[in-house]
Amino acid sequence: MTPKFIAIIPSRYGSSRFAGKPLADIAGKLMIQRVYEQVIQAVDEVWVATDDERIAEAVRKFGGNVVMTSVDCRSGTDRCAEAVGKIMSETGKIFDVVINVQGDEPFIKPAQIRILQKPFVADEETEIATLIQQIRQTEVLLNPAEAKVALDIHGNAIFFSRLPIPMVFKSEQAEWLKNFDYYCHVGIYAYRTDVLEKLSKLQEGLLEKAESLEQLRWLENGYRIKTEVTDHATVGIDTPEDLKRIVAEGIEKYYAGG
Repeated sequence: MTPKFIAIIPSRYGSSRFAGKPLADIAGKLMIQRVYEQVIQAVDEVWVATDDERIAEAVRKFGGNVVMTSVDCRSGTDRCAEAVGKIMSETGKIFDVVINVQGDEPFIKPAQIRILQKPFVADEETEIATLIQQIRQTEVLLNPAEAKVALDIHGNAIFFSRLPIPMVFKSEQAEWLKNFDYYCHVGIYAYRTDVLEKLSKLQEGLLEKAESLEQLRWLENGYRIKTEVTDHATVGIDTPEDLKRIVAEGIEKYYAGG
């Protein structure tokens, strides 16, 4: 039986680098609306999960689904867990898989959302899935802001790190990409609904504290994370400067190829 999917977009108003980011105007549409409109092309059921009434009202205004969640959620994962529980309770609908889409990626490709659904359709034992992209530039490989991932032969994540993993022994760093296929993590997740509930109850792990990568908490507790390769880089907007640059360049190019 094909699993029933729901996409949830966690959205907070507060941000140290860009307050009110979900309500930022991008060429005539709010950022959260642009994210929503991209995701709804790939999933029948999409909800915004927020703790801020300003965001909720904006979503209702453009006709989207919204659910209010606690201000105490530790992460987007926890917000998704609370949100899907409330949505199923209030609507009576049952969802097998939750797709977590970050609220600051207005140019996410519908194709990426569809790819992320594949492992759950193919294998009912899939617990968690995420996207990865092959690294082709040494600057990306060495950038600690980009999480790298090591894989097993089945495409499951073995480890995530801000450092290049693995190192190519007896080879100069400049040559590593010629000798090994490296992948970086693309921060979009999907989880079985029952697994998501369990993840939200886990305590922060030692590996997670060391690397500041939430997904290491799941690996450290024995969960498997299936990966799917995407050819599209995500375009997150972290600061007002990012937004100004993207608008100045023309947003049409960011929607191309999706």
